[in-house]
Amino acid sequence: MAEPPRAPRYVEPGWFTRTIFNPVVAALTRAGISVWGSRELRVRGRATGAWRTTPVNLLNHHGERYLVAPRGETQWVRNLRASGSGELRLGRRTESFRAIELADDDKVPVLRAYLRRWKAEVGVFFDGVSADSSETELRRIAPNHPVFRLVS
Repeated sequence: MAEPPRAPRYVEPGWFTRTIFNPVVAALTRAGISVWGSRELRVRGRATGAWRTTPVNLLNHHGERYLVAPRGETQWVRNLRASGSGELRLGRRTESFRAIELADDDKVPVLRAYLRRWKAEVGVFFDGVSADSSETELRRIAPNHPVFRLVS
């Protein structure tokens, strides 16, 4: 018997993240100060077409750039899937990109690099998996964390 499809995973931000941490990081990023690679992601909304913004961590890994969704299927993930493109801002500098979503098996090295860089900030969202975890463990959590490769 086939397994029923599982619901997309989403971890809602807590009060501190929503009201203090994200707004502070977003303000610093808009001012041109990157906090450990932070950028302001701008992507068009699926229904309205209006620009939506959120702070993200831009990962540079082996000459490629990636966005990882540690909280799972967030609104920015859904919007980016629908539009296929967006913008990254740091201060006054805005850069357009196209996004290509990675298959689960292709995410493993990117997730490992992401956890190596931001484990202290986002590790709680990865079910106890760390940068030092086995490939099997990283592959197990890969479906919970959308990853996009950015191209100009």
